Amino acid sequence: MKKNQFPVRGTVKNNRIKLKLLFSVFVYTLIGCTQEDKQISESPPNIIYVLADDLGYGDIGVYNPEGKIKTPNLDKLAMEGMRFTDAHTSSAVCTPTRYGIMTGRYNWRSTLKQGVLTGRSSALIPASRTTVASMLKKQGYHTAFIGKWHLGWDWAEKEEGIDQGEGWDEKDFDNVDFSKPVKNSPNDLGFDYAYGHSGSLDMAPYVYVENGKPTALPTITTQNTEKYTWWRKGPTAPDFVHEQVTPNFFNRGMDYIKERANGGKPFFLYLPLPSPHTPILPLEEWRGKSGLNPYGDFMMMIDHYMGKLLQTVKEAGIEDNTLIVFTSDNGCSPEANFNVLIEKGHDPSGIYRGHKADIFEGGHRVPFIAKWPAKIKSGRVSNEIINLNDFMATAAAITGYRLQANEGEDSYNIMPVLTGETLDVPLREASVHHSINGSFAIRKGDWKLAMCPGSGGWSFPIPGNKKALDTLPSIQLYNLKMDPTETENLMERYPDKVKELKGLLTKYVKEGRSTPGESQQNDGPKNWKQLWWMGDGDKQS
Repeated sequence: MKKNQFPVRGTVKNNRIKLKLLFSVFVYTLIGCTQEDKQISESPPNIIYVLADDLGYGDIGVYNPEGKIKTPNLDKLAMEGMRFTDAHTSSAVCTPTRYGIMTGRYNWRSTLKQGVLTGRSSALIPASRTTVASMLKKQGYHTAFIGKWHLGWDWAEKEEGIDQGEGWDEKDFDNVDFSKPVKNSPNDLGFDYAYGHSGSLDMAPYVYVENGKPTALPTITTQNTEKYTWWRKGPTAPDFVHEQVTPNFFNRGMDYIKERANGGKPFFLYLPLPSPHTPILPLEEWRGKSGLNPYGDFMMMIDHYMGKLLQTVKEAGIEDNTLIVFTSDNGCSPEANFNVLIEKGHDPSGIYRGHKADIFEGGHRVPFIAKWPAKIKSGRVSNEIINLNDFMATAAAITGYRLQANEGEDSYNIMPVLTGETLDVPLREASVHHSINGSFAIRKGDWKLAMCPGSGGWSFPIPGNKKALDTLPSIQLYNLKMDPTETENLMERYPDKVKELKGLLTKYVKEGRSTPGESQQNDGPKNWKQLWWMGDGDKQS
């Protein structure tokens, strides 16, 4: 209240009446706010966030009616909840997307400017940064991580000062002391319980870590060079059986749900799967089920286990007030063998161009399904543009947490969309995408500007293909409403749109945030080569 908003003038009687009125309004407002806060704290939902690995936009039936993979349980989840048709990961590969989900911050603001981590990499997220888990823990949640981490942690060393290697070679693990706890683990980032492996399922070491400590010492070295089922050579613990990792995570996740259903406080389960990423390992009972190839079989197995998880929630009696999210960390990998799948009538990217690693839509447009019977009406479909970074602000809004200036800098609250509110303006001003080689794109409304001449990833034209890229403009502008397959580059016809989007992208980079608020600092060097379009590096090819 401003100092002179309600001046006290006139007779003493009138002044008393006005003061009583003001006091009544104040008390009513205070009670109302208290009741609202009480309502939030009395019944916050359980939250289960399932993140598939390398699952394409077109791999779920409700997203791809022409597709050939049967996913009845995920289709049912979408029908009982709602699905988004324009949901995106902040990156087209694993580690960066996970960073965005956990922090609500674009991955390229971290020290990782391109590529992914390995199973040997040190922790990417410092303990000083707020994560979804640490925030929810403050709000009274029990928090658990079960699955593929791929955000780095620090293995114990036998000897200090030895070059640890990058993790691509089996010799890079010679100096790891698996008998000792790891440091900077998920437990240090807000998870009360943590169980999983460090990198992708094809990245050594093949060791489970539970609450910071390996569950068994690696006693053998394994490798698989077969098509579809391959994994890199590396140390392997006896309790780590590649084929059983996905079922193991699902089973442990379901046990956790049963345990916490009557635990007296809400829970948050982060269940990032290692599948259908390579190695593609459907259990024997699922082999050949899809009639396509092992990838199709693997997808059907994942759908089956999702059905079991959903049934577990229902039988635990917590279905009505549990928010369940199912999505993917990026588009489908070419390791799924697109040629075979497409020949049989199934395209993992649906109608979209490209796949995992690319700046094209197939690299980062993903399924996003949310179910929360208490708040979300069933059968709804939203075309609102959202980003997986938005989980942080959404969870904060659900629990009544106020994000600070240095928390969730690129995260928007999607609750208004989930609950069906009519928006006067788009939820997000714009969304930024990133490819495996660090190329940028920005999406605003129907328009998308990519700051590279090709895919920035693994589909043609790839970075480094000088012959192909020399014939192309250095940037790409597409109208996704008119041209969802990104075939007509409009950069020469709409220079003003190029200028507008480039300016907005530059603003987002320089201000350290894309949401309203105080400017923040990006991590790492101020200038990195992928920002050549800002005049801060060499032009990429």
